[in-house]
Formats: sequence, C-alpha cells, structure tokens
Amino acid sequence: MTAQLWSLAQMRAQAEPRPTAMDALAFASGVLLVLIYSQGWLGPVMGYGAATQEGPLIRLIYFPAYFAGLFLVLTALPRTIEGLVRSPLLLVLLGLVAVSWFWSVDPSATVRRFVALGFTSLGGVALAARFRWPTFAELVATAFAVLAVLSVLMALAKPEWGLMTREFPGAWRGLWLEKNNLGGNMTVGFGFCVAAAVLAPQRRKMWAAFALLCVLLVAASTSKTSLVVLLLTVGCMGFVWLVHRGPAAGVSAAWVGLVGLFLIAAIWLFAADAVFDFLGKDATLTGRTEIWDGINRVMVGHAWTGYGYGAIWDDTDAFAPLAWITHYAGFRANHAHNGWMEIWLNIGLIGVIAFGLWFTETWMRTLWATFSGDEGAWVALPFVAAYSIAMLTESITLNWHDMRWVLFVAVAVKLALGDPQPARWVRFNSAMP
Repeated sequence: MTAQLWSLAQMRAQAEPRPTAMDALAFASGVLLVLIYSQGWLGPVMGYGAATQEGPLIRLIYFPAYFAGLFLVLTALPRTIEGLVRSPLLLVLLGLVAVSWFWSVDPSATVRRFVALGFTSLGGVALAARFRWPTFAELVATAFAVLAVLSVLMALAKPEWGLMTREFPGAWRGLWLEKNNLGGNMTVGFGFCVAAAVLAPQRRKMWAAFALLCVLLVAASTSKTSLVVLLLTVGCMGFVWLVHRGPAAGVSAAWVGLVGLFLIAAIWLFAADAVFDFLGKDATLTGRTEIWDGINRVMVGHAWTGYGYGAIWDDTDAFAPLAWITHYAGFRANHAHNGWMEIWLNIGLIGVIAFGLWFTETWMRTLWATFSGDEGAWVALPFVAAYSIAMLTESITLNWHDMRWVLFVAVAVKLALGDPQPARWVRFNSAMP
C-alpha cells in the first residue's frame, strides 16, 4: 500500500502541467502572505524588546498580505465562494465579531480589528481554494524555509538580535522577539516540510534538509514546550504513515493512539508536577492561571456576549476589565494566553460554542482524511494536533494578523473543500491495482 501511494504521488507529479506565469505569481503571493503573517519582520523593523504590535507603520506592512489574499481570491473565485459556503461556522464567527461592535467597550478598536481579522481569515480561505494539498504544503514549507535560513543568518551575523540577551542568554530567537516564538514557529515549519517531502517526492531531499534545519532551530531555541510539540508532530506523522499502510496497520495505529491518549491523561492527572519541572514552568504556567482567574471574575454579567472583539487589552481605564485582570493576575497581560478564553472575552459563550463546533468538525474531517487515505492527512493531522495544544496556552484563535490562524483556516476550509480531480488523475487512479 505504501509503495502504491509513493508511485501515485510520483505519477501525479509527472502528470502535472508546467506551471504558468500566473501559477508562479499565485505561489509567490501565497508565500508572501505567510511570511508577513509570521511576524518574523517585527523585531528587525521595530527593534527587539519592542512590546507593541500595532501602529501606523506596522498596519501598513500588513497591506501587501491583504492584497496577496485578494489576488488569490480573484484567481480562484468560484472555489473561494464554495469554500465559504462549506464553512458556515467560520462565517458565523466573523458575523459575531462584527455584531460585537454594538456592545464593545471600544467600538473603534472592534471595527478596525474586525477588518484586519476579515482579511486575515480571507487569506486562509484563498490558500485553501487556490492550491491543492501538495502545492499548499510546498508553499508553506517555502515560507518556513526562508524564515529558518534568515533566523540562522540573524543569529550568526547579528547575535545581539538573533540571540536572547537578558532572559535565557544564549538561547536562539532568530527573527522573533523571544525564543519560544522561534521554537513554536519551527515546529510548524517542520510539519509542513515533512509533508512537502512526502507529497512532492521529486523534491524530497530538499524538503527533508529544511525539516532537519527546523529541528536544529527548535533545539537552539531551548524551548522545551516546542520540543514536546515537535515530538507530537513526529508522532502524528508516524500515525499517518501507519494508517496509510493498510487496514491492519490502521487498526494497530488506532489502538496505539488511544493508549497514548490515556497515557497522556494519566501523566497529566498523576504526575503534573514532573511535567511542569521538565518544561521549566511552575504550576501557574508562568502566571497564566492567575490571568484566567481574573478573566473568570470579570466575565460575570458578560458571559454570553463578552466585551467586544479586540477591545480589552488596550483599555487602560482604572475601572476597565483589564485593570481588574491585572489586579488579580499581579501583572499586566497583553492577551489571555488561551485561545478559548480569548474568544470568551471577545464574543462570549456564543462565540466559544460556535468555534467549538467548527473545531470539532475540523477534527472529524482530519480523522476522516487520515483513515480514508487522503493525502491531505500529512498536512492536517500534525498541524491540527499541534494547534490544539498551542491554543491552550496562547491566544492564536480568531486572532487578526496571526499566521497560525491563517493556517488553521486554510487547513479547515481545505478539508471541507477537498481537492479537484483532473481527468488525467482519474486515469492514474483507475490504473492503480
């Protein structure tokens, strides 16, 4: 079965027509979109140690990503519309963000950030509509290859920028503001590079080399959390490989996965302190539980609607929700450090339920792709699993200008759309024993 899959991938690669100038421009636009939303330019432009992620200059830098997304939409308009129709819960979420203006504590910020979120999400839909799984994997892998190489050059050529200096001195942070950003991004890059190596066998050695570079950068970042997510990504890749080998291997892989989930749950319940020690964190997850306690308190009376999208974290009034969260946490936070909490703050329990339904749907489609032998599983399962873990401690859900949100939207919509089957592929598929 595995040999047949490799043969099919090779035949598909040979059957692909030569890319046109429009194809090359669309590919370059997609790479540019991912690079801009990666925010790898934020440190070099604004200076390392800069806390702000907004401002007139920064907003202007996102405009090329908006235009790139619109260009991709125009090159695949019918598929983009179909992708939106097949993703009604995404439209519900965007609608809730829009109507939150009516009760927002900062309506102008909600309007501004709704526009940013709309373009960010549209970029993900456009990637899903415009590219097939192999091309999508190579596109994202290309962006991460660029980021990885530039991170190495930054660390070697300008170590005062590329390395941590005060906290965790010597740890690599590459293009980003801190080491965990480098480690987290490179774990995502590793998954896409491996997927590209599998789905584009004619360039397998190149993508394998970049996957190895991503692993080395995760190690250089010294981020233990990223290392755990990297191991999870490797495990998901192995799971897909086993399932695609045949029914017997698929059943075995399912049992291994189930046992692994029970083992993880047991470790979390009975040996959480050991896990925290390994990750170098305390039981408060570096103050996150205090933030969550403050959020729970300020949401009394606002549980179903929240405070309006993007309206919390810049309101410095002495009686604003942020002031109370800061009081209970003991320090000022810039976001909820949890994707679910962030949605709750922004658009209330209605939004949490809507995203939960879409999240569950995406997971079901991911598992279906895995067990049905869909090549998209090589992209979807590792990324969705890693995203599910990351959003427990980071606000990367329904977030404007966030690369991981772009990729989540792209993967979720792509799973709903599927890949078109050109006539030449149908002939190849029917020829396979």
